[in-house]
Amino acid sequence: MTNQPRCGFIAIIGEPNAGKSTLINRLVGGKVSIVTPKVQTTRFNIRGVCIHGQSQMIFVDTPGIFAAERAFEKAMVQAAWSGVGDSDAVLMLLDARQGLRDSTLQVIEKLKPTGGGKAKKNYLAINKVDAVKKPALFELAKACDAAGVFERVFMISALQGDGVEDVKTCLAAQMPEGPWLYPEDQMSDISLRLLAAEITREKLFLKLEQELPYAAFVETESWDEEEGRVRVAQAIMVQREGQKKIVIGDKGAMIKSIGMAARRELEQMLGKRVHLELFVKVRPGWKDDSESYRLLGLEFRKG
Repeated sequence: MTNQPRCGFIAIIGEPNAGKSTLINRLVGGKVSIVTPKVQTTRFNIRGVCIHGQSQMIFVDTPGIFAAERAFEKAMVQAAWSGVGDSDAVLMLLDARQGLRDSTLQVIEKLKPTGGGKAKKNYLAINKVDAVKKPALFELAKACDAAGVFERVFMISALQGDGVEDVKTCLAAQMPEGPWLYPEDQMSDISLRLLAAEITREKLFLKLEQELPYAAFVETESWDEEEGRVRVAQAIMVQREGQKKIVIGDKGAMIKSIGMAARRELEQMLGKRVHLELFVKVRPGWKDDSESYRLLGLEFRKG
């Protein structure tokens, strides 16, 4: 590498629950993307900024790629592939425990160059290696490498941090020469209002075990900063009246628990006191509402 500054975009793609959000938080060194045990948690492309040597890498955490059926899900998958198209390199994440499923092979197939223009460099990180025995890992890596799509295959544990430094070093050297796009101390391009809404949505996922979180949407309606304090008001949108009752809980216990968990994390992140007000609203068609798409940066296509 030269002493010239380098800067580029790297799309992190993979199937749902492969660990993309955990990896981007590990690479950036802070929380820019929410993490839950449930699949399809990430709904839109989130950029996390990582500096390694003279290189500034902008990692794009994308929604999981899956066989979408509904319009909202299709918009999420489209957002993932748009992140690939706009990137300088692609890092595909594969859950070592799942192996090479047909759906995984379809994603790999789509990464193959189609002719014309400069081929994008693709890299593979096999994640959660601490949960699989070494012989099986070597066989998986060999099978992935045989596809002829990847420049290099990494073995990592995004949760523990094993192997992540090797990923940074390799990708930093691949970034094109050019000025940095973000200040050195900026970790993400996501606004505080949107990140705060995502943190509350994360607590929804963690507190409610049913399918309800997939039917919920959180919007930060107001953000007022005072000396040593932030006042935040958020609306939790659900699709049916029955879902509203579940979020509120018996005598308001559930929404209070969600609010306390979100407030604690916001206070730790902002370094000041947070007054968080949560409201639950019923919006039956929010998944078909162009305003919801706009807030998440998704492309809205009617029908």
